[in-house]
Amino acid sequence: MAQNSPSTSTRQTPDPAAARTRVVVLGAAGRDFHDFNVVFRDDPGVEVVAFTATQIPDIEGRRYPPSLAGPLYPQGIPIVAESELDALVAREHVDVVVFAYSDVRHEQAMHLASRCIAAGADFRLHSARHTMLRSTKPIVAVTAVRTGVGKSQTTRYLARLLTDLGLRVVAVRHPMPYGDLAAQACQRFATYADLDRHDCTIEEREEYEPHLDARVVVYAGVDYERILREAEQEADVVLWDGGNNDLPFYVPDLHVVLADPLRPGDEAAYHPGEANVRMADVVVVAKCDSARPGDVADVEASVRALNPRATVLRADSPVTVDDPAAVRGRKVIVVEDGPTLTHGSMTYGAGVVGARSAGAAQLVDPTPYAAGSIAATYARYPNARGLLPAMGYGDAQVRDLEATIRAAVEAGACDVIVAGTPVDLTRVLSAPVPIVRARYELREVVPGGLAAAVRAALTAAAGSASPAPTVQSASPSASPSASPSASPSASSDHPSTSYAGSSS
Repeated sequence: MAQNSPSTSTRQTPDPAAARTRVVVLGAAGRDFHDFNVVFRDDPGVEVVAFTATQIPDIEGRRYPPSLAGPLYPQGIPIVAESELDALVAREHVDVVVFAYSDVRHEQAMHLASRCIAAGADFRLHSARHTMLRSTKPIVAVTAVRTGVGKSQTTRYLARLLTDLGLRVVAVRHPMPYGDLAAQACQRFATYADLDRHDCTIEEREEYEPHLDARVVVYAGVDYERILREAEQEADVVLWDGGNNDLPFYVPDLHVVLADPLRPGDEAAYHPGEANVRMADVVVVAKCDSARPGDVADVEASVRALNPRATVLRADSPVTVDDPAAVRGRKVIVVEDGPTLTHGSMTYGAGVVGARSAGAAQLVDPTPYAAGSIAATYARYPNARGLLPAMGYGDAQVRDLEATIRAAVEAGACDVIVAGTPVDLTRVLSAPVPIVRARYELREVVPGGLAAAVRAALTAAAGSASPAPTVQSASPSASPSASPSASPSASSDHPSTSYAGSSS
């Protein structure tokens, strides 16, 4: 064990007469904490001896604080690196290991299971039924088959659609608690000042800023029971904004799942993405205008085989660049959403599509100029080479982003940055060259499918045969008022001017 790892003992005085089932929860600072809160926190028959951490840097070495862990854990619960799992199970006589994070291949999950079984522990995955909370308000949930499919654009689209129905919409974002866990138990964001006040990272800003720009209040944090009850006080509809390809934390009245034809087959190869498809009411096959027609058809057929009852829709992801003239003919470094390139395993995103469509003379590989944590990211995720991942989980990573950009500019390799991440990078870092944003939105190939699904879900949730509120600014079959006008999909063999690639 690393020297800075906390002790993994949570017991006070051993009492053989009151033996508790000893549990380790495998996580990545999200689903693991939620599952603990809902399933284990108040169970006197269970002792969670540790969380493990992976995917997100610098999580291990901390403790889940007593204020969140509850009275059964007066010392809190240690968080250790997943690499220590085998030794942890043996040393702490662990009975059960619970898998509680997302976007892993089925084979990877079972390799972890084999490690636990060999070490002497049972291996468990909780069902959605045992971990989802019920709301007093209708819940519209957006999830996906992989990280970087286009959940954020779909969540924005649905928020506009619901707002056009005259409803008060509050978004609840999947957890990203990378700082003081106790202080982040329940966070509300209504303005950019709230982002500053909560010391939000780039990763958090990527998900919150687009909602704030649309005047949608966002909640996030660690205690999702408390978050839900707070959100219900100011919402007609709660919009679950999922992370990675995780399951919803709340029981949805409408469950919309994004599938990705740029990664065909992943809808049946990753956990818990496949479960999302099987649970979905609506599956949106996104990025149809960037994908090969055959891949779109294959993904659609796969989805129908996994879930014959789901409505399957197609959508495009058109990309626009704020200032094409600033990009045309220039040497460009493209900054893409970090998790999309890392555990999402993509090799390009909206920034690449936008830079090419704007006529960039050259897409510059920033790898030779990588500083600190950026170089470490390339070593761990070679697929990210050629792009600059917006790894912004803390101040040190932001400084490394700045140093990488500065080194490339000083070498004469870069004239401009094209940012395909949803965050406004100029708010969090400085660069010696212009930063031009590439933005993307959802556009239904056949308009009206999502609106119809929303209306049906709201009617069912109301327990009435009466119609849902009518759209005030558009016909019932129209797209949300702020979205681009729909047009037929223009599929091609290579990415053109469309793509959605946020980690949200």
